[in-house]
Amino acid sequence: MPLSIADVQVFDYEKWTLRLPMLKAQYASAHPFAHIVLDDFISADVAKEAHDRFPKPDSGEWIQYKHVNEKKLGKRDRTSIPAIHLAIIDTLNSRRFVEWLSELTGISHLIADPSLEGGGLHQIERGGFLNIHADFTAHQYQKNWARRVNVLLYLNDNWEEDYGGHLELWARDMSQCEKKILPVLNRCVIFNTDFDSYHGHPHPLNTPEGVTRKSIALYYFTEERATPKARATDYRPLPTDSIGKRFAIFLDNIALRTYDFLKRQFGFDDRFISNLLKLFSK
Repeated sequence: MPLSIADVQVFDYEKWTLRLPMLKAQYASAHPFAHIVLDDFISADVAKEAHDRFPKPDSGEWIQYKHVNEKKLGKRDRTSIPAIHLAIIDTLNSRRFVEWLSELTGISHLIADPSLEGGGLHQIERGGFLNIHADFTAHQYQKNWARRVNVLLYLNDNWEEDYGGHLELWARDMSQCEKKILPVLNRCVIFNTDFDSYHGHPHPLNTPEGVTRKSIALYYFTEERATPKARATDYRPLPTDSIGKRFAIFLDNIALRTYDFLKRQFGFDDRFISNLLKLFSK
C-alpha cells in the first residue's frame, strides 16, 4: 500500500536538531573538506518507497549527461517526478530545513533552488560513472547566486560493496582519495562546494543488469552583492590516468566551459544538449 504523502513526516526535526551541536563540530572539522555522512536521514518508510517508485531509465524524459567525464541520467521536471520524491525534495527545500542546514554548515542565509538546476533525480546505469570534479560555482540563471552546499540522498536498497558507485572525496591537490562512501539506502552526504571540493565516482558501476545507482541531488546557494565568479564544473584526472585520458578530460573541460558560457549568455537548457547527445549516441 503506497504511503499517504499528506500523513507522513519526511524529516524528523526533533531528532536532528538535538544532534546539531555535535554534527556542526563534525562537519567543520571533516577532511578533505567540510562534509558529513548521515544515515537514516529521512523516514525509513519514505526512503523505501522512494527506492521502490524510482522512475526506470526508460520511463519518461531523462536528461542525458553522457560525455567523456560522466555517464548518468538526470530528471528535474516536476511534472515527471513521482509524488514521493517531490515530497522529499519539497521538504529538503523548505525554509525550515534550509535553516537547519545553515546551522549545520555555518553558512548563513542559504537559499534552496526550486528550479533544481543540475539536480533533482539522478540515476546511473551499469557501466556509468562520474569523474572526479569540483562543481560549477554559480547558478546559471540567478546571476548573484553562489553555490555553497550539496545535499545528496541515496536511495539504493540492498546495495553491495562490489557494485561500486562509492562517492569519493579527494584531497584538494588531487593527490589521493581521502574517503569512500557507499551509496546505501537513506544515507545522506552533505558537503561544501568550494572551488576545490573534489568528489565523484570515477570507476564504472559494476551492478547486475537492471540495477541502477539512484539519488536525489539538491544544491544550495547564497545571494551575493557582487556577481560571484562563475566557473563550469571542473573535472580532474586521477593520478593513475593515462596521458590519453588526461587529454580527453582536458578537451571535454574546454567543451563544457564553452557550453556553460553559452548557457549563461543565451539561457540554453540542459535538455538542449541532452537532445544533441542523444543524436550523437545513435
